Amino acid sequence: MPFADLITAMTTAAAEGRGADVAACFTPDGVYHDVFYGDFQGPAAITDLIEKHFHRDAEAFRWDVHDPVATDAIGYARYTFSYRSKLTGCEGRRGAFEGVAVCQLRDGLIADYTEVANAATGLRMIGFDAEGVAKFIDREAAHLMARDEMA
Repeated sequence: MPFADLITAMTTAAAEGRGADVAACFTPDGVYHDVFYGDFQGPAAITDLIEKHFHRDAEAFRWDVHDPVATDAIGYARYTFSYRSKLTGCEGRRGAFEGVAVCQLRDGLIADYTEVANAATGLRMIGFDAEGVAKFIDREAAHLMARDEMA
């Protein structure tokens, strides 16, 4: 399957809450690095990410993929993402952000999915205060600095 179709199938399934279909887009040892929830490896964990986290905390997702490009080994796609919060104190508010998906590919599937996203905008839009957004940014900074590329 061409990368554009693969990434669109993955994001559409995630937005619709079909965790097993998201997991089917990954290699059996594939890892989904989610900007909000962290790392999930393997089909069961990826299914749980979608069904027990995404759709627990938000609804009415929209995840649109733009400009996907790929080689046999890596794919990139810009995306826009929005959701309606179900978090206590933020119920019903719509958050939105944009990002880039970076996918390591193997055997026509995603072996590693990483996001580079401006997700703080979505948190602020749903009502997170400055301290809450700062905690998220601090966590993202620590994650970035722990990566091998930052050595």
